[in-house]
Amino acid sequence: MLGMKFKVTIDDMNIPNLLTLFRLLLIPLFVAFFYAPYKWSYLASAAVFALGACTDWLDGYLARKLEQTTTFGAFLDPVADKVMVVVVLVLMVERYPTPLFALATAVIVARELLISALREWMAELGKRTKVAVSVIGKIKTAFQMVAILILLAVIPEHNHPMKHVGFVCLYIATGLTLWSAFIYLRAAWPMLKEGLTEGKKTRS
Repeated sequence: MLGMKFKVTIDDMNIPNLLTLFRLLLIPLFVAFFYAPYKWSYLASAAVFALGACTDWLDGYLARKLEQTTTFGAFLDPVADKVMVVVVLVLMVERYPTPLFALATAVIVARELLISALREWMAELGKRTKVAVSVIGKIKTAFQMVAILILLAVIPEHNHPMKHVGFVCLYIATGLTLWSAFIYLRAAWPMLKEGLTEGKKTRS
């Protein structure tokens, strides 16, 4: 037998991990609503994103409440969060094709990739707690979620006041993104410095 068959059923998984997987499964539904040629699609796509954001809070709460925290859940939860946010922001660049919006999206996406990689590397060193989620990171996430929800719900062609509120929230989130990235990098700098000089041989 060349390979092994693995069978995992819903009964084998705990509720928090099921919610996290459900959040990932919402992404195709979001994309479908985002491109639907109807006016209600704006609110529908925003509702799907809001549902995903709610499951993000709920899976963490239930994991602690039911004492069902797992290493797999700790890995999958932030992955699901980042995949959803990145997909949504990249699609929204098409809806709001301005250099400033594209720059904000690039900053947020780049930061997510950088800090995710940093946390994985720090975990291998057994020092992941040094780059645990900070208060600034949580505030950034709050502004980011509000911005995305507003900008998804409003019709771009309409000069609705809430659209400007959404842009302001997004640019605040972008600034906090850079600030939080600096905080994480500063906390990890001793290990980064050691890693950069690792393997360097002293010349005689």
